[in-house]
Amino acid sequence: MQNTSMSNNNNVGGLLKIIYVVFAFCAALFLGALKGLLVGPIAGLILIVGNVAVILGLFPVHVAWTFYTIVNTNRFDVPLKVAILLGLPALAAIWLALSIAGSVIVGVGYGFFTPWVSAFEAFRQETESNKFLHCIVDGTWDTIKGSCTVVRDFADICIHSYPVYLKEVRESTSSDELQTLRFIHVPAIIVVGLMGLIIDVPSYTAIAIIKSPLMLLKGWQRLTHDLISRQGPFLETACIPVAGLTILLWPLFVIGSIVLAIFSSVFVGLYGSIVVYQERSFRRGLAYVVAMVAEFDEYTNDWLYLREGTILPKPRYRKKQATNSSELTVRGDRFNSASMEPPTMLMPSLGPSRSVRETIHEVKMVQVWGNMMRTCEIKGRELLDANVLTRTDLYEWLKAKNSHEAPIVGVGLPSYSALDTLLRSIKAGADGILLLDEVIVNQENRPHDRLLDWFFNPLMVLKEQIKTLKLGDGEMQYLERVLLFGSHPQRMEAWENGCVIPQDPLRAAQIQGISRRMAGMARSMSKLPTYRRKYRQLVKDLLAYQSEKEGVSIKYESVRSIASVELV
Repeated sequence: MQNTSMSNNNNVGGLLKIIYVVFAFCAALFLGALKGLLVGPIAGLILIVGNVAVILGLFPVHVAWTFYTIVNTNRFDVPLKVAILLGLPALAAIWLALSIAGSVIVGVGYGFFTPWVSAFEAFRQETESNKFLHCIVDGTWDTIKGSCTVVRDFADICIHSYPVYLKEVRESTSSDELQTLRFIHVPAIIVVGLMGLIIDVPSYTAIAIIKSPLMLLKGWQRLTHDLISRQGPFLETACIPVAGLTILLWPLFVIGSIVLAIFSSVFVGLYGSIVVYQERSFRRGLAYVVAMVAEFDEYTNDWLYLREGTILPKPRYRKKQATNSSELTVRGDRFNSASMEPPTMLMPSLGPSRSVRETIHEVKMVQVWGNMMRTCEIKGRELLDANVLTRTDLYEWLKAKNSHEAPIVGVGLPSYSALDTLLRSIKAGADGILLLDEVIVNQENRPHDRLLDWFFNPLMVLKEQIKTLKLGDGEMQYLERVLLFGSHPQRMEAWENGCVIPQDPLRAAQIQGISRRMAGMARSMSKLPTYRRKYRQLVKDLLAYQSEKEGVSIKYESVRSIASVELV
């Protein structure tokens, strides 16, 4: 009798859980759709109008800057400049079309689906009383603010990051970076680029559309299997509504994959011109155009668990096969990938899903980003307390257009903070990078993010170099002084931090090389999306801290100065 009673209770509990899940899913589906209809047009319109205004407003300036850079740079010889200038109108038109189309797609998707998804995410709240409130409130005002943030970050890239990159190209004078081309290859580059667009774009589109029904069925099969076996996103009851939305919206993921395939095919096709330039061969450029269709067909076959390989021709287009290594090497201030293969189709994964508990062990990109900013703030406060940095340094960065114009705060402080992180990691004996919250980021748990790839491996190389050099305290303080004030010799000489200048020219050159590479990473990081916005807020916080410490009221004078800087 007792076992029968317990069995009945379990059945009732399971039935109630099923009823709760169904009710939660229906409520989130309705409220999310309602929020999407109310908030989506506003957020989407802000994002579309803002991004398109930036694109169209800066388009003539971008074209002029690019033309001026190509003409004046010393990195390209005359034939290569002619080839780039001849293709510049087509590239500008492609940029204009794809950027506007992408802004519209992102605006509609972000404005409508973010409030909808947030309604489902609300059911992950721990307390039952907060779930319904979060289901209504989450994703409304936050979505509108998020669209404004996207526009601001995009404007920062167009206004600040792109001109900085062009300036670096113009000012590059290293003879070993000179890119050469013969005039005889200029027509070949143009023809192969056009052939790439004519062949690859329709082929990618046809393959993606033909295989999309299979992708739809395979995706539903995987998600349904996870639902029945309670695996992946269906393992936790609180995540079932979110996973149910994934099943419902899977056709939109399929459509998005087709759109991404079409977008990526444009760049894959144009990459044929680069193959002609690299291989100095018109025939190999055409071979690349044909081979990329077979590569894409083979890629989709593997991804959809179909037959291996492809029946399409796949000619060889490289004299030497490129390696598949994703490691990055440090050379001067730039990072070069060991593989220069063109991008392929971006598609959501059909592999077995991992549960929330499994993904907790993977360090998130937001943790790394936040740790970097917190480290800069901590070291900035220490330097302000020691009167090494001043209010003037902070104001100079706020008024500057880019980090080159205010290198002490724009380049020196991030480099100085990165060195502190590396030293803490070395002292702790960590096999990776030790964050402030004692989390170690290594090759196993690091975020699989392409942006992080550009910096993680070079940082690991620098860490090993510093460990191998076994710098003394005085030499380490000398490295700190060079990192912070390397662009201002007078400030560097005035900072008495107890450093010892190495008498060995080789050891001094090694320290200088480390400082140049770290400064190069800081400059490259300043061009990334969201960096300028986050770092600007950090500098304002440091300015407020310094003003509070000095007893200066920033309510009127300083805030007004910062506001005037914002307008500039």
